[in-house]
Amino acid sequence: MPSITATYTSPTVSSEAPKVFSTHLPALSSPPSTQDRVAYLAKLSSSMKTLQQDVNTFLTQKMEEDKAVDTSKGDDAKDEETYGEEVVDED
Repeated sequence: MPSITATYTSPTVSSEAPKVFSTHLPALSSPPSTQDRVAYLAKLSSSMKTLQQDVNTFLTQKMEEDKAVDTSKGDDAKDEETYGEEVVDED
C-alpha cells in the first residue's frame, strides 16, 4: 500500500530513532480511470494536509520544550553568575 512519509531528525533526536510521520494512501488501479485519479488526488491532498498538521503539532511541542530548557538554562547561568551574592529582584 502506498504511503507518504516525513522523517524528522535533529541534533537532539537520535538518528537511530528519528520521529517518523506517515499516512497511507489508497492503491491506484492500473490503468486508473479519470474518476479513480480524481479520488486518488483528493485523498493525496487530504493526506498531505493531515501530515502537515501532525508535523506542525510536533514541531510546536518541540519548540515549547526547547524554550523551557533554554529558560531553565538561563536561570542556571544567572544563579552561577550571582553565586554567593545577595540578589534583589526589581519589579
